[in-house]
Amino acid sequence: MSAPSLLRRLLLTVLGIVGAVWIGAAAWTYVDARHELDELLDGHLAQAAALLIAQGIDGDDDEAADAAPLHRYAPRVAFQLWHEGQLVLRSSSAPLVPLGSQRRGFDTVRHDGQAWRVFAARGGKHDVQVYVGERVEARDSILRAVLHGMALPLAVALPLLALLAGWAVYRGLAPLSTLARQLRAREPDSISPLVLADAPAELVPAVTALNALFERIGRLLEGERRFTADAAHELRTPIAAIAAQAQVAMGARDDASRRHALEATLAGCERAARLVDQMLTLARLENADAPPATRVNLAATVRRVVAQLLPAAEARNQGLELDAPATLEVSLDDALAGVLVRNLVDNALRYSPAGAAVRVALAADGGRWQLTVDDAGPGLDEAARKRLGERFFRVLGAEASGTGLGWSIVRRIAAVLKLGVAVEPSPVLGGLRVRVDGAA
Repeated sequence: MSAPSLLRRLLLTVLGIVGAVWIGAAAWTYVDARHELDELLDGHLAQAAALLIAQGIDGDDDEAADAAPLHRYAPRVAFQLWHEGQLVLRSSSAPLVPLGSQRRGFDTVRHDGQAWRVFAARGGKHDVQVYVGERVEARDSILRAVLHGMALPLAVALPLLALLAGWAVYRGLAPLSTLARQLRAREPDSISPLVLADAPAELVPAVTALNALFERIGRLLEGERRFTADAAHELRTPIAAIAAQAQVAMGARDDASRRHALEATLAGCERAARLVDQMLTLARLENADAPPATRVNLAATVRRVVAQLLPAAEARNQGLELDAPATLEVSLDDALAGVLVRNLVDNALRYSPAGAAVRVALAADGGRWQLTVDDAGPGLDEAARKRLGERFFRVLGAEASGTGLGWSIVRRIAAVLKLGVAVEPSPVLGGLRVRVDGAA
């Protein structure tokens, strides 16, 4: 089924409103014109009756005199002049019986199947009775003639108004058609901003929103291209190392050399697997919105992560210290908070030398909480600290194994959860201190 046309919908709406208003105006005009016409003609009847009374009565006439018709519409009007109960003067169209049924005022009566509008009046001595009447159909004919003269121009103007309304609606929607043509003509990979000359104010927000969408898509595509290129580059190194160690193992002539090569192969596989896991985590976070916040015990989350990383610290004879309250309730997503803490503590362990200490502290102050991770590693200068968070960025000369994605994950989670992250030299261990804070 084809989509409904906005042009047709607007045109039908406008014409429907115009038609309804036109019909209402015509009805009001009819009622008002009928009322005014009746007022005018009733006034003429009353004036004619007054003139007949003022004319006087010739008492010598024993028979009613018929007034000669003066106009072709004379049969539609009639008058009677009664004196002392005798009809002394009447028009040729008037009957011989009293035209009205009452002595004074207006009345509508029927004679010979015709409806008459009659005005009755009496003389000063009450011996004179005057009836002046007019056929109702005569009034209807006058009203139709008046309305015909008014309705004919309106009937001709209505189709013209429809054409003009259609043209106006079409012109008003022309910018939408222009925008649709521009969108259809764009290349699939085009993310350049839309330019719509003389765009109406109602269309500017849509164009602005589309341009903002293209900008976000451009950043997303650029990030995906960069991510793909960086990932391919980073994966090439462990895969090459695995292949080299496998070749060494195949060519080894003694068990010790073969075992050493196989252990190096397993280490390369673990590094590649970690790289893939971190890449998948970062890809999931790349365009993720903030999940619904729930009240969680952040202290329990931090203790759980530290307990999971404790075996790795003990394998290198490192001390992993934790200072945290028993309970710290905050509004946060527990899963993302766990990933953030794991990456921070894991980085601190990796870049600290064997036998060194790593300190993790969690505290609350007022309405905010703060997580601090101190390590005894070589630290970073200010320029390197500013680059933390760039994908696959690693400090030159660092001996610790890693992918450079841990800090990218930390930065992205902090942005999603609206947390603050600060990096500075550690005043207690000499390495690096990372502070994460948020609202409780």
